[in-house]
Amino acid sequence: MKRAVPVLFLTLLLLVLLALAADEDKILGIWATPENDCKIEIFKSGSKYYGRIVWLKEPLYPADDDGGMAGRPVVDRQNPNPDLRSRPLIGLQLIEGFTYVGKNVWEKGTIYNPDNGKT
Repeated sequence: MKRAVPVLFLTLLLLVLLALAADEDKILGIWATPENDCKIEIFKSGSKYYGRIVWLKEPLYPADDDGGMAGRPVVDRQNPNPDLRSRPLIGLQLIEGFTYVGKNVWEKGTIYNPDNGKT
């Protein structure tokens, strides 16, 4: 019986740690924007959380595109850095470096908005 107590304690501790880890990771997965025009995959690297565009409702520019890109994949053309304006939006990482601090709160990261080029 003396041996069962440490095993039971370690089992309970492991279950609590798994429950806490599951809580912080419940944000992981693919999420649709409120307009349902884009899907973002939230993933974890180390202890930080990130997100990238994995689907666009309109992945190509329309025939009447003012930028002369009709039929081509949508790119990050609002980016303030001219060198980054040709990168495709699909695959673009726009959520970076968030840390879980508890109670469904992730902090200290950045979110890039490709609609206006602001972070």
